[in-house]
Amino acid sequence: MNKRSKGKHSAAERINAGLARRRAVERLFRYTGLLSLLLGLTFLCVLFFSIISKGYTAFQQTFIQLEIHFDEQKLDPSGEKDYEALSTADYGSLVKKSLRTAFPAVTSRQEQRRLYELVSFGAAYQLRDMVLADSALIGQTSRVWVPASDDVDMLVKGHIKRGVVEAERRLRDIQLVWLDKLETEGRLSLKFNTAFFTSGDSREPELAGIWGALMGSILTLSVALTLSFPIGVATAIYLEEFAPRSRWSDLIEVNINNLAAVPSIVFGLLGLAVFINFMSFPRSAPLVGGLVLTLMTLPTIIIASRAALRAVPPSIREAALGVGASKMQTVFFHVLPLALPGMLTGTIIGMAQALGETAPLLMIGMVAFIVDIPSSIFEPATVLPVQIFLWADSPERAFIERTSAAIMVLLGFLIAMNALAVILRKKLERRW
Repeated sequence: MNKRSKGKHSAAERINAGLARRRAVERLFRYTGLLSLLLGLTFLCVLFFSIISKGYTAFQQTFIQLEIHFDEQKLDPSGEKDYEALSTADYGSLVKKSLRTAFPAVTSRQEQRRLYELVSFGAAYQLRDMVLADSALIGQTSRVWVPASDDVDMLVKGHIKRGVVEAERRLRDIQLVWLDKLETEGRLSLKFNTAFFTSGDSREPELAGIWGALMGSILTLSVALTLSFPIGVATAIYLEEFAPRSRWSDLIEVNINNLAAVPSIVFGLLGLAVFINFMSFPRSAPLVGGLVLTLMTLPTIIIASRAALRAVPPSIREAALGVGASKMQTVFFHVLPLALPGMLTGTIIGMAQALGETAPLLMIGMVAFIVDIPSSIFEPATVLPVQIFLWADSPERAFIERTSAAIMVLLGFLIAMNALAVILRKKLERRW
């Protein structure tokens, strides 16, 4: 009895020890997973904080109020208000004259040049647009808020410190005195930066905007969506529902899966060789960019569409065939409507991936400096990720905040597209 009881006790002890070790391993695994999740969220929060802290100031711009006299002798000496003459008039001289009037003590050429540096070059274009929109301004005097230069903007936003010695900052002490005078008079103010959302790219940071790149992205994605969705869905339907099982279909399936893992820059090289060099399509055009992104997103859409078709229960097909429907009718009137939510989800995710691509579009010339807003798929354009790449490479401090602000806009679009995919899947999918 003693031996038996000892054997039972030793067996029970071994089992309990094994259970204790198993529970310890499970706790360690659970805590490790929780720690990994917390680390991932921490890094994500640090990333978002870094981007937002650097970019939120780009949504405001410093403006200076000037009293502009729209001199008729400089703008329209003939008095005919000819559009061509008004477009080419010297509006910059009006800005300089207003600054000299505001600071009559500034008389030397060097000081006047430093005074003119307070205002952006875009002020002249703003005055031109005002006159072209309302020629009745000619001969009148109006108070106009014009954009300040990027250095003044950085100073007002705190990115340029006043406390450092004069030799180590871009603005001189006398310029700080002038700015203090303008601020005291209520003629220096931060306003919402509408130009950031309505203008194209510019060499001057205070004039640069994302609208041109955003339009380029919209046009490029429109081409990609128009081509990739029907081709991808049709390919998935054929391979999943109609193609006979053979070596050729297996080879096609393997190649589609492999293409989904090919680096995106390879598709850019393919687009450069085929669409530009061989087919002579226009360089830097959304048409070519859309074709390249179509090639890149097709594998993703095909794989997602095939998975959606497989998720439809076989009983749906059997029931349709049992009541006399043909194979074509079964697929297009019964299977496809049920698989469409999954196909749309895969397509939106593929488009979100294409929206953030840069490398393939660099290869086809969409890295060019484009000022004008594209209005068709044949005009030169750039896209938002490439615009971010260009600004990140610029030396001016003001482009840093615009780079981060553009990243915030891009992330907003990506989050919206992924949220749309989730909502569509929740609303349209059916469970069996």
